[in-house]
Amino acid sequence: MKNLLLIINPCAGQKKAKKLLAEIIDIFNRADFTVITHITAGPGDAEAAAAGYAGQVERIVCCGGDGTFNETVSGVLKSGTDVPIGYIPAGSTNDFAASLRLSTDLLQAARDVVQGQPRHVDIGMFGDRYFTYVASFGVFTRISYATPQGMKNLLGHAAYVLGSIQELSQLRAHRLRFTLPDGSCIEDDFLFGAISNTTSVGGVLTLSQDRVDMADGQLELLLIRAPRDLLELSECVRCLQQKTYHCSMITFLSTESVTVSAPEDLYWTVDGEQEAPHAQAEVTCLRHAIRVITRQGGC
Repeated sequence: MKNLLLIINPCAGQKKAKKLLAEIIDIFNRADFTVITHITAGPGDAEAAAAGYAGQVERIVCCGGDGTFNETVSGVLKSGTDVPIGYIPAGSTNDFAASLRLSTDLLQAARDVVQGQPRHVDIGMFGDRYFTYVASFGVFTRISYATPQGMKNLLGHAAYVLGSIQELSQLRAHRLRFTLPDGSCIEDDFLFGAISNTTSVGGVLTLSQDRVDMADGQLELLLIRAPRDLLELSECVRCLQQKTYHCSMITFLSTESVTVSAPEDLYWTVDGEQEAPHAQAEVTCLRHAIRVITRQGGC
């Protein structure tokens, strides 16, 4: 028998994971795994469990949303082990899972953890905090933590879309400077910015799969400047929808690191969770930092 740690967030998404817990455990038991189940009780709980058990199990499986997965990854990295990580995406948006094409059917995702193979994936570092898929600011970034959990549970992805619409009436630009490894700088007033390793950001923006490689040692930097009029705004939206990025208001590039200088009152989100303001932050890519189990033929 092999040991498997199952970390489950009972409040994620529409609470489907809690209802299917017995069936998920049965799938792992039938694959000859002894399951240690840890149900999270609050922030930081998943990280502590992952760090504590990482050296004692053959696999760690996270069943929850992107925030729970972030904690699970952080715990594994802080443990110094290379234990494979499985992900059963049970959140409202599941950006990281979408990028890896993981099944949103919870029972199928559990079977994929049993039958799949580990693959290396890069992880980002924002200051002293890990992120699995994105650190962002500006328009849309407050949605994931400002939308009440009850609304997320009731409406799921629609809650984020509603939040996005409410944000459009409050467009505000922020002055930031981004310094790249070669010493060049990008400085302007930006509506939105994301430093990511994903093809999906908040369920609102989708980046081209031709431009994003989650294991190439680089992060993607997407910046959107404030439009001067509705015509420029329409052009920007069109470029984002078509994933062309050939627009005077958009900067899109890949880099192994970037230094960010930002207003002291600018809040960020890291994997959908609120992050305190940073006047300056070093953002780096940790190449092949973790191994994530993906379904056979899924990526």
